[in-house]
Amino acid sequence: MVSPAESMDPLFIGIDGGGSKCRATIVNANDEVLGTGVAGPANPLFGYAQAIDSIVRSAGLAMADAGLEPSRLSSMVAGIGLAGVNLSRLYNKVNAWAHPFAEMYLTTDLHTACLGAHKGSDGAVIITGTGSCGFSVVDGEVLNLGGHGFAIGDKGSGAWFGLEAVKHTLLALDGLAPPSKMHDELLQLLDCKTADCVIEQLAGKGSGHFARLAAAVFKAANAGDPIAVAIVEDGAGYISALARKLLETNPPRLSIIGGLGEVLMPWLDEDVARQIFKPLCEPEIGCILYAKQKRGGTVSPQQQAIGIQAES
Repeated sequence: MVSPAESMDPLFIGIDGGGSKCRATIVNANDEVLGTGVAGPANPLFGYAQAIDSIVRSAGLAMADAGLEPSRLSSMVAGIGLAGVNLSRLYNKVNAWAHPFAEMYLTTDLHTACLGAHKGSDGAVIITGTGSCGFSVVDGEVLNLGGHGFAIGDKGSGAWFGLEAVKHTLLALDGLAPPSKMHDELLQLLDCKTADCVIEQLAGKGSGHFARLAAAVFKAANAGDPIAVAIVEDGAGYISALARKLLETNPPRLSIIGGLGEVLMPWLDEDVARQIFKPLCEPEIGCILYAKQKRGGTVSPQQQAIGIQAES
């Protein structure tokens, strides 16, 4: 039997990059997963060099996991879905990158997440990770919602939950809000006891630093802490409203993707929760589907609708 490292069959690598992490998956000609790798943040809006580094690192880790020689990367076809490249300036910058792959096909992480969640068919997705946003494509019509970025948007995201917890904790430390279990959980995560310590740790930090604090909010909310419950209900209410807006487009399926999807589900409105289906594939597989579509010259309804205006 020929090992993955020895086979010269075409290999595809799908790379999904967001505000907290970048995940790469390699598949062979039979769509069998050979290896995966995870690196740091990859949203070029918050750092182009960091995004490129995370793409390369995640690819290298996936290569190692697959038992492939590093030189094999130059023969791979890459599909890449990134947060932030909905902005034409960033799309053009990343697309002009002297990448290490044989071929690279770039689009937004929303596009590839939707492709993966519904195996290339029409549908809708809500991403609830470090950030939050919604996307649907039905009969060639696309709807994008949210995704305005931290800290001016992304309600219901990990970063938003973390920021809300920090703001309330600082009020409590100043004696302007009642204490709560959530404050204790947050201060423990930060290893802080004073407002000055919290500020020193978080001042000027990006969305990923706040997103990791969301765990304190949900832990306290699930224990019945009223302040945490109010924050979670507010964020979940926004995600439910986002879902209803997407459902107005009559997508065949709606999925929630991202690190908060599972913990948010019990807090969503019942009429929304019962209309949510598990994603059929991971976003990285959606990246591979996109690369295969583009490479094969097939144009899906998603591609026709999205158009990736920056390409023209």
